[in-house]
Amino acid sequence: MNEQHVVVTTKHGRMPAFAVCPDGPGPFPPIIFYMDAPGTREELRNHARRIARHGYFCILPDMYYRLGTVHFDIPRRDDAMSAVIRASMNSLTNAGVVDDTAAIIGWLDANDKVKPGPVGCVGHCMSGQYITTVSAKFPTRMIAAASLYGVGIITDKPDSPHLLLNDIKGELYYAFAETDQSVPAHIPGALQDELSKTEVKHTLKVFPGTHHGYTFAERMVYHPVASEQTWADMFEMWDRCLK
Repeated sequence: MNEQHVVVTTKHGRMPAFAVCPDGPGPFPPIIFYMDAPGTREELRNHARRIARHGYFCILPDMYYRLGTVHFDIPRRDDAMSAVIRASMNSLTNAGVVDDTAAIIGWLDANDKVKPGPVGCVGHCMSGQYITTVSAKFPTRMIAAASLYGVGIITDKPDSPHLLLNDIKGELYYAFAETDQSVPAHIPGALQDELSKTEVKHTLKVFPGTHHGYTFAERMVYHPVASEQTWADMFEMWDRCLK
């Protein structure tokens, strides 16, 4: 595997990122991996490596770069750390992530190991809203987007991502946990209703017996059957749309 720590220059500064792809000249289809609230860490880099092993160029940006260097040691998480994580998460905006995505796409376009054209993405937790937004804002580039137990997809705010669904030309995949303290119980059904009003190709699943974060093997909530099915669903979509 070819792994690098790189810097993507955005209009707001220098954004560190982890980039990984198979050995060899490529080019490989690109996947942007939008992090969850605890930020970039080995747990996410392992997911990026799995994506790369399947034949993709995966880039995992540090979305908290505007705050400086913000890293969390999750096994030592306590109330104080949780407060900082929430503050970091709340510092992000849909508009800011769109700006950053434009810069990431530009960086990918300049890399000779990256296959030109369509882009895929995945977002965990807080980034379910962002994969939805960027799919609408980059409709000719972002053609295969996945959200895992995503939050903030339907809100009462004027920039709520669900209001942009009609602008999406690519395919969407939403995986929700059956029990999720971060996602109100009505959201999966409400999102399915909103998607059904559009012509967007989509898949939405709620996995029985799962909790928020069920794809992370390092956590107590890990659900191997649901996790592997989610991975299989994502790879099927990406392989069909990007390869």
